[in-house]
Amino acid sequence: MAYKLLNRKWRSTRAMYYTMIAELLGTVGVLVMFGVAQPDLYRTKLWQAGHDLGFNSSPAVILWAYANYEPLPTLPFVWSQTITNFNVAISVLSLFLLLTKLIAFIMHVWFPIIAMVINVSLIALYATSIAGQAGPDYLDPSHPSRIAWYVAKPCTVAANQSVQSNCRLAKGAFAASCIMLGIYTINLGMNIWALLPNEADRKDLNDDEDTSSPAALKKGGEWEMHGIPQTPRTGTVPFTPRTTAFNTLERKLPLRNQYS
Repeated sequence: MAYKLLNRKWRSTRAMYYTMIAELLGTVGVLVMFGVAQPDLYRTKLWQAGHDLGFNSSPAVILWAYANYEPLPTLPFVWSQTITNFNVAISVLSLFLLLTKLIAFIMHVWFPIIAMVINVSLIALYATSIAGQAGPDYLDPSHPSRIAWYVAKPCTVAANQSVQSNCRLAKGAFAASCIMLGIYTINLGMNIWALLPNEADRKDLNDDEDTSSPAALKKGGEWEMHGIPQTPRTGTVPFTPRTTAFNTLERKLPLRNQYS
């Protein structure tokens, strides 16, 4: 069978380099955005600002739990430290995989099937990041929130300029995550395109059939004993180098002719 699942060629090398350039720019963007937000540059401030505007719960629930010796409630993913650490981790992972991809592509070992597994994983990670950044907040029943206010609403709803600045940073990080999701989706599309059967597979299949057919072998195919001259068929003993040696020896034996 001519179809090869592992060692397949990419349909467009130029498109691969273009997507890697876009991926590099996007990776640098998320690295800067998520790195600046680490560990808690604006997350708690936006949480408090959202509560002051009546959009979500209050971060004071943590102090309330500590003051009353109560267990900490399960914080919304959008306001937790987990989402911040998660975003930093996937941005660093993206940079590492991009460098690996570039080296492997230059060495012609970046196969589409391997790239598809990696791209599907990165799509899942960035989809989780986007869902976390814009996630719901139902901690306070009196102030439920389906989507984080800094994503659903303009930053100008807050009168404080510092809150507006933090809101723009959060919007930028969210936008960079969406761009990275789009880039990896395009990469996945190129993977699927490269894995689909094409004319090269049909050509390889036809070449295999032609070279392995008896007619092709008869016309000049390579045989196991090809190139060795055939022994001439005559009425006498086949002429070989040993025949020449025996004839020479026979001429040098005079007693044999005398007593024969």
